[in-house]
Parts: sequence; structure tokens; C-alpha cells
Amino acid sequence: MSTPRPERRWIPAGRSRGLAARTGGTGILLAVLAVFPLVFTNVLTTTLAVDALIYVAAAVAWNIFSGYSGYISLGHAVFFGSGAYAAGIAARDWHVIGTAEFALLPLAGVVAAAIAVPFGLIALRARRHTFVVITIAVFFIFQLMALNLSSFTNGTNGLDAPFLLWSPATFNNPFYYLALAIAVATAGLSWLIKGSRFGLQLRAIRDDEDRARGLGVRTMRVKLVAFVISAAITGLVGGLWFFFVSQVLPTSGFDPLFDLAVALMAFFGGLGTVTGPVLGALVLEPGQQYLNLKITNNYLSEILFGALFLVVILLLPRGVIPTASEKIALWRARRRTASGASADPAPGSGLVPAGSTRGSGTGAGRPGKETAR
Repeated sequence: MSTPRPERRWIPAGRSRGLAARTGGTGILLAVLAVFPLVFTNVLTTTLAVDALIYVAAAVAWNIFSGYSGYISLGHAVFFGSGAYAAGIAARDWHVIGTAEFALLPLAGVVAAAIAVPFGLIALRARRHTFVVITIAVFFIFQLMALNLSSFTNGTNGLDAPFLLWSPATFNNPFYYLALAIAVATAGLSWLIKGSRFGLQLRAIRDDEDRARGLGVRTMRVKLVAFVISAAITGLVGGLWFFFVSQVLPTSGFDPLFDLAVALMAFFGGLGTVTGPVLGALVLEPGQQYLNLKITNNYLSEILFGALFLVVILLLPRGVIPTASEKIALWRARRRTASGASADPAPGSGLVPAGSTRGSGTGAGRPGKETAR
């Protein structure tokens, strides 16, 4: 008895070309990012690049929860600042010096995740609009705690990072590659989550939470797990940011503009997509830093950033990547329709389309009647 052959699954040519294009584009982008600090050695340029990669990881982490579940969080600065303070307090109390400080980064992620558990258990019991208000309230609670618990957080003086005896010319390079690794790993995790059953459950909650619960989705557990994953990554990059800038203050670690920035990056690129937050961070964070350098009035740059948020919400509610994908798909459909129309024979030309039975002598042209010979 012969063994049956496995059924082959054919991938449409257009889909395979699209997959190859995306894979090739991702490879090219990673190659460019890998050699970027070796080609552009200016300290200011590499500083902007490190900031951009930190925000890539933060925006993708925010999107893992808010983009996939539909619960917009404006309190992720809680995890960013908590990660920064956790790394700073540990380095101060444990007398960590030199490159050993990077071993504290997992601790920053764990602390942020631990904070996210009670935070989520309280906030995620509310629905979307109330959830936003709760996240803002918790954010201000943590900012005030950082200001007033001076014996623990050093109050308004903040915390200083351990000094690193590195060459000034290449000081940013280790931070760049570490931020790049975290950003790539976070984007890969986002891709895996979106294609998994867990990601499907998150999107079901986003579309209709009551119906998802009726279909058997444990909505509270799913939301909480996504919230904790997002918080852990945000705390991790918060610790990296602290070591990079060498200081954290209550107003910089718990900054409301951080929440606005990561939300805008995700909305700009495409909320709920894998690559949207990446595009948003790579475009908007260097742009914001450039405005801060060129505009002496800090409030003006913040006003421009907020105005850009409104423009994106009003004109590009789905984001750049979904809108561009829709336009490209529409253009391809029109092109296929036009090419199909041009392939049809002109009326009166005497040409018979392929598959036609007219004059073939088979009798298929007129059912029930035999064609005369």
C-alpha cells in the first residue's frame, strides 16, 4: 500500500512576491541599521539614532497592548520611569560601576512588570474610556511619589548613573547596538503575537469584547498578560535610557510627553500593525529632537507635536502604512482590471475568446440542440 503524498499548498504569485518584497525590505533595513554608527560617526547623529531606537522599542511595546486590544494607555510612562528608577536605585545601593550596570536592565523590566500586575488588575476592570482616565491618574501618582519620596528616589535631585570610562568618539555605539537588539526583538515578538492565537484573542477584544467573552475568550487574563508584556519591555528600555542619558529626574522619567509620543508614533505608522510603530518612531523621534535643537522655546516644540497628533488622527486615522497598503492594493486591482479588459477581443473582430465553444461542433453552444454539420 503506497503512502499518500502530502497535499501541496500553493501560494498565489502576487502574495509570494509581496512576501519576498517585505522580507527583502526588512533585511535591507536591518543591514543599514547595523552599519549606521560605523558610517555616521558624528556624536549628535548617533545620539539621535539611540533615542530613535529606544522609542522604536517603546512604541512597539505600547502597540502590543494598546494597538492589539484597543485599550489606549496614557500611563506607560509609569513603566518607563519605574524601570529607570529601578536601575538607578539598584546601581546606587549595590555600588554597581562600569559596564556591570547593563546587568541591571532585566531588573528594570521585572520591576515594571511587577507594577503592571496590580495596575492592570485595577484599571482593566474598566472599559476603554474609563481605562484611559485611570492610566492618567496612576501616572500622576507615580510622578508625585518620585518627587516626594526623597529618601528613596532622591527627590528633585534625581539619580545619576555610574560613570563609564569609554572613548567619547564611540561612546554611543554600545548603547546603539543594545537598543537595536531590544527594538528588533520587540518587533519580532509583536509579529509573533499578532499571528498567534493570543493575538487573535486580543483583536477579538478590540472588535467586540462582550462577543469575545461569549465565545470563550478569558478577556481579563488576555488583557492583563498583554499589559504586563508591554510594561516589561517599556521598563527595560527605561533602564537603558537612564544609563544612556546618565540621569533621571521625576519630571523626565515620568514625563507625560512620553505617553503622547509613543501613542502618536503608533497612530502615525498604523495602530495595530507590526511595522507602523517602527515607522512612526524612526520618523517622529528624530524630528522631535531636531525641533528641540532648532527651537529655543520648548513649549513651541511641544505645541507642534500635539498639533501633529491632531492632524494624524483627523487625516490619517488608520495610519500611514494601512492607508498606503490600501491605495497600493486598489491601484493593483485597477491595473489587473485594465489589463483584463485589454485582453478581451474587440466587438466585430471575429476573434473568439479562449474557452468559447462557438463553431466548435460540440453542441455546447446551444444546450438541447445538436449543431448542424
